[in-house]
Amino acid sequence: MPVVQVKNVTKNYEDHGQVVTQALRGVDLNVERGEFMAIAGPSGSGKTTLLNLLGALDTPTSGSVLIDGRDLAGMTSRQLADLRRDRIGFVFQAYNLVPVLTAAENAEYVMQLKKVPAAERRKKVAELFAKLGLSALIDSRPPKMSGGQQQRVAVARAIVAEPAVVLADEPTANLDQATGRSLIEMMRGLNRERGVTFIFSTHDPMVLEQADRVVRLVDGKIASDQRQ
Repeated sequence: MPVVQVKNVTKNYEDHGQVVTQALRGVDLNVERGEFMAIAGPSGSGKTTLLNLLGALDTPTSGSVLIDGRDLAGMTSRQLADLRRDRIGFVFQAYNLVPVLTAAENAEYVMQLKKVPAAERRKKVAELFAKLGLSALIDSRPPKMSGGQQQRVAVARAIVAEPAVVLADEPTANLDQATGRSLIEMMRGLNRERGVTFIFSTHDPMVLEQADRVVRLVDGKIASDQRQ
């Protein structure tokens, strides 16, 4: 079963009952486990809207979105919150780290919500940070980190709880080319070694080159879907 299924999804934005934007128009998409996939397209093509639907952060106007075979439309707000916590990892363009917490505490946060014992949390984070070359940052706080370091910690936070899929919205947008390449290579390694499914929205040609599959959106529709 695909980890993500999108079936004939539309998403309209309305103002006073009138449709002002058709962000997605009849999108069908299956994502298999272990894919390293990019969603590309010009600004306004629907990339971020689609990512928000996949992450259960928004709901479609029509059609359905399934994660691990579960239709999001049939779930309560509590069940959706649990799904986001347990099965979906997020990497935001703005990092979204908590500034008063250390890098390790930020990475532990999702596991803390899942009631994972403190000793186990610390062990998993320390092991992952060592693997990702982040050990020197364990006790650092975000204001003392570079953008690239913050984004790497954000990736660690997204994957340490072993979600079914990681969604990344323009993950290299605020990084220089060398740092962005290092970040994508790190994600690629996690994809190959751990089988983590990654779905990116991106404009970055370097990210598109690294992807196994590129889905291009134009005016809210899939214009092409290519494996490479």
